[in-house]
Amino acid sequence: MTVTASPVPILSDNYAWLLRDSSTGATAIVDPADAQPIIEAIEKAGGRLDMILLTHHHGDHIAGVDEVRARFNCPVVGAAADRHRLPALDQAVREGDTVRLGSAVGEVIETPGHTRGQINFFFPDGAVLLSGDTLFSLGCGRLIEGTPAEMFDSLRKLAALPGDTLVCCGHEYTESNARFALAVDPGNEALHDFVGRVEQLRAAGQPSVPSVLADELKANPFLLAPDVASLAAVRAKKDKF
Repeated sequence: MTVTASPVPILSDNYAWLLRDSSTGATAIVDPADAQPIIEAIEKAGGRLDMILLTHHHGDHIAGVDEVRARFNCPVVGAAADRHRLPALDQAVREGDTVRLGSAVGEVIETPGHTRGQINFFFPDGAVLLSGDTLFSLGCGRLIEGTPAEMFDSLRKLAALPGDTLVCCGHEYTESNARFALAVDPGNEALHDFVGRVEQLRAAGQPSVPSVLADELKANPFLLAPDVASLAAVRAKKDKF
């Protein structure tokens, strides 16, 4: 068995993610903020939806939840810490909890920084990380509610996952992130190689994500930050870039 993840483009630059457990056909959608294209994608994939997973409470990640839930009559999973500002949850989860998609088990990782209650989901069988707005390709989320220390700790958790992990983030930000990364780390050959692959994908009209964690560890300036102060400094530069 293995879990696969396919991006569903929504809004101006968001991605919802359609997950499928190959052994059972069970499916989930992550952060369904725009119901119609998501419903169309699910119908095209066979019309089955077993679960809705939410990474955080922002409207560009949850606005379509109730309509998608009503269409497919499936449970919604989100952070217990954010229960008060998420759509009604059928399963409220915390660090160390698991979610079951068919025969696959996903691990819940609390990743505060962008928001206090942000969570990520990691499916070891398939090496799929649903990173929401915590870790982007060549970037990380803006610190809207959390602190640099919280984001540093969250990124360390993600950096410890297997190198072949697919980073399935919530936005198509890679090209703009690449411009910043090249500005602060111009001598990084791995970064230049990464950016070249991204440019080819985008020129072909393809998503730049998912990326591979091992590549991010060599090129992403936020994962390369050795300590909290360095992360805070690079985040401050990015906010003004």
